[in-house]
Amino acid sequence: MTPDGSGEPDMLRDLMQAAKKMQSEVERVRDELSRRAIDGESGGGLVRCTVSGVGDVLSLAIDPAVGGMTGGDPTVNLKMIADLSVAAVNAALERAREVARAEMARVTGGVGLPPGMFGS
Repeated sequence: MTPDGSGEPDMLRDLMQAAKKMQSEVERVRDELSRRAIDGESGGGLVRCTVSGVGDVLSLAIDPAVGGMTGGDPTVNLKMIADLSVAAVNAALERAREVARAEMARVTGGVGLPPGMFGS
């Protein structure tokens, strides 16, 4: 029994308090990430994608110059636009993952959390 008579060991109580604090910090960071806009691009900026910090695609912009780059062959144009779009989305998502990893490492002290812990 502890000096306060609670019967709960101090170390366990401290661990539970630390876990609750970490959980609230993780939730705060998730909320901030959901409101953050992160950009990716491809084709030297001809296609730009913006995603949230949690990976939701917010926008995709294609420069009109892309349409005239293949000599007018619509099949090649569509394929090129699709490829550039996928590359821009993937670039934005990778940046979002990097930002999320860095922010979570900051709040967790670099301790990797198991999938599903605190809703992750």
